[in-house]
Amino acid sequence: MSEPVALKLTAKDFKSDQEVRWCPGCGDYAILAAVQQFMPELNIARENTVFVSGIGCSSRFPYYMNTYGMHSIHGRAPAIATGLSVSRPDLSVWVVTGDGDALSIGGNHLIHALRRNVNLKILLFNNRIYGLTKGQYSPTSEVGKITKSTPVGSADAPFNPLSLALGAEATFVGRTIDSDRKHLQSVLRAAAQHQGSAFVEIYQNCNIFNDGAFDQLKEPATRDDYLIRLEHGQPITFGKDGQFCVVHPPGGFGLEVRETAATPAEEIVVHDAGVNDPAYAFALSRLPGLDLRNTPIGVFRSVDRPSYDSVVQEQVAAAKAKVTETPEQQLAGLLATGDTWTIL
Repeated sequence: MSEPVALKLTAKDFKSDQEVRWCPGCGDYAILAAVQQFMPELNIARENTVFVSGIGCSSRFPYYMNTYGMHSIHGRAPAIATGLSVSRPDLSVWVVTGDGDALSIGGNHLIHALRRNVNLKILLFNNRIYGLTKGQYSPTSEVGKITKSTPVGSADAPFNPLSLALGAEATFVGRTIDSDRKHLQSVLRAAAQHQGSAFVEIYQNCNIFNDGAFDQLKEPATRDDYLIRLEHGQPITFGKDGQFCVVHPPGGFGLEVRETAATPAEEIVVHDAGVNDPAYAFALSRLPGLDLRNTPIGVFRSVDRPSYDSVVQEQVAAAKAKVTETPEQQLAGLLATGDTWTIL
């Protein structure tokens, strides 16, 4: 991972000279601005920062960051970023992807990057629709979703991206919202500090093909009663007046929501993102209903495990340490091994 140095960078330094070509009002603008404002905090030189993307609206991201970047092929950003991270441990490598790019054609690449714990920061923009191809249903679209490709409603059960990441045993999993810059940057900050794979789902509004998909989590009239803001070491309560809480059901598995007034304080779950068993974070990821009630945001899981990069680099160093001959001597030895002939 790239080491911080004393730099005086600003958000302006991370803005490229490219015209931003998302639709007016797209949630990607808010995410881009938040990332550009946040990056100077890392004190990592721009030439040591790389954004890798696949295909989709979100995947135009590298063009707009004044860093190195790769606009790669559909679904393969995690694979390309894996090679880059392993071969160049001095770099800070970020992957930007969407719900279609990451969870459809790119599903295998995503889960293997997460299970290996490659030192990548993966940002998944989830708008529950295919935007670039003009409004088809995606792997996160709701059952019954009417789109151009599902005129009578989607029959598919959607992926829960966080449940998927936790099933792959990602060591860092978080969720945030495009329009909440302060919260978005706090989750990015935690992800950037994590050694290994950091997976962040960002609820993002596509105002052209799926406008208002997450309005309940944003509107002042509903957001306090819908959102659960996770804070490490704090009891999980929410609601405008803290009237709801999260508890372990008696004699059961998982988590459930109750009224705070009717719940003894000692029964309210205290959030611990450092629980090694992913079952707790998985239970948190299953709390939201179809109407987005009880949606947790924040850091679900953050645990330590050796990164794939560090293990591979140790193996390479150990193999090199065993070699006593020069490359020329090794080649000469191979050429002279076994039966040889001289052709005149």
